[in-house]
Amino acid sequence: MKNKLELYFKAAQSAKIGIWEVNLDDQSLYWDAVTKSIHEVSENYAPNIEDAILFYTEGKNREEIIAFSKKAMIDGLSFNKKFQIITAKNNTKYIECICKVELRDGKPNRLIGTLQDITTEQNLINELQINVERFSSIFSSANDAIFIIDSSNGIISECNLRASELTGYDYLELVGLHNSELFPLNNRKEVEIFLADHLALDNYIVDHTYIKTKQGDTLPVEVASGKKFTVEQQTFLVCFFRDISERRNVEEKMALLSLVASETTDAIVIANAEGNAVWANDAYLALTGFSMKEVLGKKPGCFSKGPETDLQMTNKMRTAIDNKKSIKVTILNYTKQKEKYWFELNVTPVFDDHNVCINFVGVGRDVTNRKEKEIELKSLLEVTSQQNEKLLNFSHIVSHNIRSHASNLSMLVTVMESTDDIAEKLNYFDLFKEGTDKLSETIEYLNEIITRQKNTTIEKSSIRLKDEIEKTKNALSLLIKESQIEIIDNIPDHLEVNAIPAYLDSILLNLITNAIKYRSLERKPILEITYEIDEFYKIIVFKDNGLGLNLQKNKHKIFGMYKTFHGNEDAKGIGLFITKNQLEAMAGKIEVESEPGKGSVFKIYLNEK
Repeated sequence: MKNKLELYFKAAQSAKIGIWEVNLDDQSLYWDAVTKSIHEVSENYAPNIEDAILFYTEGKNREEIIAFSKKAMIDGLSFNKKFQIITAKNNTKYIECICKVELRDGKPNRLIGTLQDITTEQNLINELQINVERFSSIFSSANDAIFIIDSSNGIISECNLRASELTGYDYLELVGLHNSELFPLNNRKEVEIFLADHLALDNYIVDHTYIKTKQGDTLPVEVASGKKFTVEQQTFLVCFFRDISERRNVEEKMALLSLVASETTDAIVIANAEGNAVWANDAYLALTGFSMKEVLGKKPGCFSKGPETDLQMTNKMRTAIDNKKSIKVTILNYTKQKEKYWFELNVTPVFDDHNVCINFVGVGRDVTNRKEKEIELKSLLEVTSQQNEKLLNFSHIVSHNIRSHASNLSMLVTVMESTDDIAEKLNYFDLFKEGTDKLSETIEYLNEIITRQKNTTIEKSSIRLKDEIEKTKNALSLLIKESQIEIIDNIPDHLEVNAIPAYLDSILLNLITNAIKYRSLERKPILEITYEIDEFYKIIVFKDNGLGLNLQKNKHKIFGMYKTFHGNEDAKGIGLFITKNQLEAMAGKIEVESEPGKGSVFKIYLNEK
C-alpha cells in the first residue's frame, strides 16, 4: 500500500498536481512541494489553516472555500470546486481543488486532497465567455439585419431583432423560412447567384437588391455576406441586410441638386468636414482657372491665396470652419494665372441627423467690378476728407495767425497815437512796417496753400530755422517788449528743417505767443529755444518758466480744440490744437512736459522725410 501511495504522489508531482492534507485531530495542515509552488511560497513555508484561507480572494470566492471546508470537516462532505487565489507574489491564479474526507468511527478525522493550477485554461474560458457575450451583444443590437443561413438548404437558422424590424416578420416566422421568400420573384435568381458565388469564393461581397416585406412592400437593400463557418460538418452563411431607402432618396435629390448646381452661374464648392474640397461646379472652375482634379482634396482657400489676400480674413474663415459655423466674407483671391478677383462667399455647414457636421457648402460670386467701385469711392471720400481737413486747418490758421498779426499792428497804432515824439513815431513806424511785411508773408503762405488744395499732399521746403525764428520775433517785437520776456535763441545759423512754410510759421508764432500769454508775473519771463537731433526727427525745444500746466489733470485735453486752462481773456483754445494738427500733417508730433508754477517744455518733432 505504501508503494502505491508513493507512486501516486510521484505521478501527481509529474502532472504538477499538488497534494494537501488536514489532520482534524490537531488541526495541522500539510502542503507538498507542488502545492507550495502553486501558492508561490518558499519550500520551508509551514502552512496553517487560517493563513491558507487568506490566499483565497476576498468576497464570494473566500466565503465559498470556507463554507465547503466546514461541510467537509463537520458533515464529512467531499467537494470538487474551482477557486481564485492571490499568491504570495501577488499573482492571481485559478485552481481546481479536490477534497476527500476520511472517517473514523463515522466521524471525519482527516481531509486529503489535490490542488491544480488551471489559470491558463480558465483565462481561455473567460476570454471565450467575453467573446461570446460580445458577439451576442453585437448580433442582437446591430443596425443591420443579420441572417444565418444553412447553405445546404437555404433555410434561415438564426436572425437578430433588426431582421424582424426590416422584414415585418417576427423571429419565429423567420427561423425555418427559406431565404428566397424574402425577395421579389424577379430578384430571387440574382440573390441565389450572389450566395453561390460567396460559397465558392468565401470572401466579403457587397451587392444591391430588393426585399419584399411581410406587408408586401419592396425595399432597396444593400446585402453583404461575411465569412462562412462550419459547425459539426454543416456550413452556414452570415448575411447582412441594410435598408438604403433613405440613401436612395438622398442620392436622387443630390442628383437633382447637382444638376442645378452645375447649371447656376454662382460658383459652388462642397468640402468635407475637414474643409477639403470634394466637388465644385463649372462656374467655380471657370472663375478660378483650376481643373476638378486640381481642386479635389485640397482646401479651397489655400490655392486662392496671393500677396494681397487678407490673412486676417483667411484666419477668420478657418476659425469658423473649425467651429462648424456659417460665415459670409468678401475676400481678394487669385486665379491659377495669378489674376486678382474679389470673391463674395457664403460658407454653410451641413449636419446629419445626429448633429454631426458632414460637409461645408460654399456659394460665391465674382464681385470684382462692385468692389473696385467701392474702393474708388472710398479713395474719393478719403481725398475729400483730407481736403476738408486742410480747409479746416486753413480756416484755423486764418482766424488765429492773422488775428495775432492784426493784434500786434493794432497795438503799434495805439502806441503811435499816444506819443507826439516824431522820432519815436518813426521808430514805431519801422516796427509797423515789419509787422505788415510779416502779415503779408503769412497771407502769401496761406494763398500758396489755397492754390495747392487740389493736391492730396503739400510739399515741404528746406527752411533755415534761425531766420524763421527771427522773423517771428520781429513780428512780435512790441509784444515781446511789453511782456519783458527774454528769448534765448540757441539755434545755430546753419540748421535747416524740412517743413511746410505756412505751418512752420504758424507753429513758431503759436509757441512764442503762448510763452508770452502764460508767463508768470512773479518772475522775469524767459523762453529758451534749443534743438536736438535723433534718427528720425529734428526736435525743436521751447522751454519757459511760466505758469505751467497740471498734466495729471489736463494732459488728455491739452491739445484739444477750444481748451483753455488759465482764464486769459484773449485765450481761444485753438493754438495748440492747430500746432498738433500741422505737425501731424507733416508726419511729425508734439510733446509737452509741465509743472504748475514752474513752467513748460514743448518739443516739436519735425520729420525730415
